[in-house]
Amino acid sequence: MTNTVTYEFNRESRLLTPGQFQSVFSKPLRFGSSHITILVTPNSDNNNRLGLAIAKKRVKLAVQRNRIKRQIRESFRLNQHNIPHIDIVVMVKSGTDKLENKEINQQLEKIWRKIIQRHKK
Repeated sequence: MTNTVTYEFNRESRLLTPGQFQSVFSKPLRFGSSHITILVTPNSDNNNRLGLAIAKKRVKLAVQRNRIKRQIRESFRLNQHNIPHIDIVVMVKSGTDKLENKEINQQLEKIWRKIIQRHKK
């Protein structure tokens, strides 16, 4: 049986309970760009987990919040195999809804690279 890389984003890839989110918020490493902040904590599981905290206060329109979430999930899905085993919570700052999808992706790519660099040590 070959060890194939799957690019899926399933239930195991998500932070689901308030407790899981709380463990990330309690003592995170912070990575960020001008519009996106990513909080990271190591986890004991054998996979990465992503949580999204996109506040209504920061991005008013549901359609924009959903678009941003889709971009983040897709970027995570494609990069998850390079990232060490961590729990991740992504938050956005005001004005993120004004960015094009391409700009959101560029900011995320930059942050994934920072996280990978940091955890190689």
